[in-house]
Amino acid sequence: MNETTARRLTGLAGIATATAFIVEVPLYFVHSGPPPDSNVLARLLIGIFALVFLIVWVTVFRELLGQAAPDHEWAGTLALAAGLVYATITLVSSGLEAGAVIVADHPVDPTITVSGTYLLYGTIGRLVLALLLTAVGYGITRTKLLPPWTGRSAFVLAGANLLFVPSLFFGNTPAHFYAANGWGTTALMGAVFSYWMLALGICTYRSATRHAPRGGAHHEG
Repeated sequence: MNETTARRLTGLAGIATATAFIVEVPLYFVHSGPPPDSNVLARLLIGIFALVFLIVWVTVFRELLGQAAPDHEWAGTLALAAGLVYATITLVSSGLEAGAVIVADHPVDPTITVSGTYLLYGTIGRLVLALLLTAVGYGITRTKLLPPWTGRSAFVLAGANLLFVPSLFFGNTPAHFYAANGWGTTALMGAVFSYWMLALGICTYRSATRHAPRGGAHHEG
């Protein structure tokens, strides 16, 4: 895979990830009380696809970084590891929520009733996502792989995620902004990450058309 192809794939994977997350998040706010099973299972299924796309994205981002700047491939490897961990813990959370909804004989709000997901979606997820964003930001800024705003915004978003790490001390009411499963900790941070990923994906894909291959420096493989 050459660098131009890696840019295109990274961009497409980022756009796909963002699109799925953007569709998923509003479904959490459709119902004021316990949502019907169809709502919960639909948003979880969309989220699962988003996480699969995220796995593709971190994998091809590592390939792109290795092609553009082999000396900084370690940053791509760190982003890949963090992305895989983030996807894994979120997939586990989705499985726990879906299981609770499927076995319940009445509508339940899994964001409240499934206590095992509080830290996975909240503190743990925010910390691991901050690591992912820091690695991506470092890789971009050190290699000038993309415009400066992409790397700087990654660092800003990483810092915002770190601010929500202590949220585990502030209860479990989803309607509260700052709580273990609060809307700020989960939905807001998820939405901001989604739109950042969309902008990054578009920017990366467009960079492939402006990127001039460096002849023999690339090879297929």
